[in-house]
Amino acid sequence: MLKTYAAKPKEIERKWWIVDAQDLVVGRASSIIANILRGKHKATFTPNMDCGDHVVIINAEKIKLTGKKYAEKLYYWHTGHPGGIKDRSAREIIEGKYPERILEYAVSRMISRGPLQRDIMTKLHIYKGSEHKHQGQNPQVLDIASMNRKNTKTN
Repeated sequence: MLKTYAAKPKEIERKWWIVDAQDLVVGRASSIIANILRGKHKATFTPNMDCGDHVVIINAEKIKLTGKKYAEKLYYWHTGHPGGIKDRSAREIIEGKYPERILEYAVSRMISRGPLQRDIMTKLHIYKGSEHKHQGQNPQVLDIASMNRKNTKTN
């Protein structure tokens, strides 16, 4: 009789991946990154466990948005005071002090909310330039650009 496999915390192996975000489209890249952080690319995926890998993203300020999103897409937040809703366009964020937040928002909104999401998001490391502090983990290069070309190619 077959049984469903459930991963145990000791059995989970974590890899480190590095992604160069230069000229990648935000939505397409973040969906692949979210799946890797969640662990859905592994045969040992268990929905109630954090079995994903670490992802290091560099060149976050060089990410691309399609259509008019660069100028027109708005990100909202609330200050907590009455009438305190504020917004900022994607252009203002990318040209501002923390352009890595665009990718962070996109990836976090693709992962189910709750305590597991907060654990998963700690494995996402986003950097503004091409330098990062995770060389000691020997991250493998993840070429998302070629993955998108393969998936969107029509016969």
